[in-house]
Amino acid sequence: MRLESIYKVLVGLILVIGLACWQTAAQAFHPSVYSPRVPPEQLETIQEIESPFETSPERIEEGRKIYFGKGLCVTCHSNNGKGVRMPGHAPRNFTDTQWQDARTDGELMWVLKNGSPGTGMPQRVGKVLTEEEGWNVIQFIRTFRAQ
Repeated sequence: MRLESIYKVLVGLILVIGLACWQTAAQAFHPSVYSPRVPPEQLETIQEIESPFETSPERIEEGRKIYFGKGLCVTCHSNNGKGVRMPGHAPRNFTDTQWQDARTDGELMWVLKNGSPGTGMPQRVGKVLTEEEGWNVIQFIRTFRAQ
């Protein structure tokens, strides 16, 4: 075997092993889709946070526009909120009523502000969305519960 061929095989093996380790680490970080993403020492405080905005058709519509537009939520969570299949942690399925019941609006805002460590979920609020826009997106996300 030529040195160049051996090099290509080694690089391929390293990439495969690296991807497997990354995927395993991501899955190990959150043992369940129902596990909170908020650090345990902050969880109780964050769970008590409520939106400062009343739910309304106008806010839900603004949240829908952001979800499908500049928020880029649709890219991973799809048109129907069920999430796109990806390696590692699949994006959250917003139609899962058990998940909807388990997560408070405060926790969802925390994820929008901080991302979801160990997953592909990036920070949105403070980067590309205002806090008010984040609350509107959360109102829209809650509409997937009925699907």
